[in-house]
Amino acid sequence: MKLIATLFALSIASALCEFAAAGQKPNIVLIVADDLGSGDVGVHGCTDIPTPHIDSLARDGVRCSQGYVSAPQCSPTRAGLLTGRYQQRFGHEHNRSYPDSAMPLTETTLAERLKAAGYATGLIGKWHLGSDEKHHPMSRGFDEFFGFLGGANPYLPRPNGGAVPRVMRGRDDANEKEYLTDALGREAAAFVERHKEGPFFLYVAFNAPHLPLEATPKYLERFASIEDETRRTCAAMILAMDDAVGVLLATLESAGVEENTLVFFISDNGGPTRQNGSRNSPLTGVKGQVHEGGIRTPFLVRWKGRLPAGKVYERPVIQLDICPTALAVAGASVPADTKFDGVNLLPYLIGGTAGDPHDVLYWRFTFPPNRPDIPRWAIRQGDWKLLSDVDSHDSDARPGHRTLKLIDLATDPQEATDLSSRHPEKVKELDAAWKKWSAELVNPAPDAGGPSRRPANEG
Repeated sequence: MKLIATLFALSIASALCEFAAAGQKPNIVLIVADDLGSGDVGVHGCTDIPTPHIDSLARDGVRCSQGYVSAPQCSPTRAGLLTGRYQQRFGHEHNRSYPDSAMPLTETTLAERLKAAGYATGLIGKWHLGSDEKHHPMSRGFDEFFGFLGGANPYLPRPNGGAVPRVMRGRDDANEKEYLTDALGREAAAFVERHKEGPFFLYVAFNAPHLPLEATPKYLERFASIEDETRRTCAAMILAMDDAVGVLLATLESAGVEENTLVFFISDNGGPTRQNGSRNSPLTGVKGQVHEGGIRTPFLVRWKGRLPAGKVYERPVIQLDICPTALAVAGASVPADTKFDGVNLLPYLIGGTAGDPHDVLYWRFTFPPNRPDIPRWAIRQGDWKLLSDVDSHDSDARPGHRTLKLIDLATDPQEATDLSSRHPEKVKELDAAWKKWSAELVNPAPDAGGPSRRPANEG
């Protein structure tokens, strides 16, 4: 029976890809929150912030309960997301990799690949992968851009009728005077209306609830009962984002393209709980750490009529999988020598395919950037996780110092019990595997102003 179910799932996935290749290409919408905690959405148990529209993606699609990102920080996660490759392979290991967090031109983005496959492509929101002309999103495969280029941006217009700073439409100042999260929802919906004849790829990169903590009275009033001001403002920002997601989803429905649109929702990393009031509970760790709370995020996938509704997929997936999955459903041709680290998730999410999408997952994060001798790193194989347990803000750690911690995530997702002394052979095995992978990587750029490891044709 298991073999029959596996073959059935594979046949469905193959049929969907052939469906796209035949010219009936689905639209693809990729929604990314910024510094959203794993415990900040209703489907993960949040009780003080309603997120009905985000939750609807889980109700009508698949919730990946062990969804990861390849970095606990904004820019490197986005580099991995848009390439389907571990960003450490091209040196993009932290926010200060290269000037302006620019992603090397040697890498091909998902937008470039989908544009070549006949898709209209748009980015609404945060870029954080380079701000000069050759690294601008409209030079990296996006036909349209509305948002900001850096890693953070104000939400509120300036006093006395001024605009929200640094918001652009294309390459020009947008002169935006609406609360930024509301404006991103508005622009995402407008993109759908313009391109509803399809196919289109829409990347909606919210900056909520990333700092600065700014919300409008409309949303703050909803959370008057939350005494902690930081949490109250964070809640208001998340609710505004959920409403903007609702505007986008309603537009997909009214435009008649809801069932022909594959939708992903993730956060770029876990929440920095002290800074923005987010919560990663019940996970341990925060943004900047390779504990589960720093790298495990909400991960939702909806394709009405194609993927099961209300399913919980319980094996590890990673944001690197989104690129090859999107290309598969689009029927896009990819050069034979392309080496993705992500996989097409369709056969797994449809159901019946045995095994995990990944035999092993890796993390390496050099922070502070000037301390490559103490990278934060982890490896997960099955339910075993080995991590270098160095605090992400401990700049006084001794050179080369590390404490290895072995966790059985099947029984201990909070990473409370170190099993390294009980299973030294497993520690040795995973440590060797991580070192082998790490040796394949480009050395991280130590700082935006430091020596560059950018490929030669990048200058």
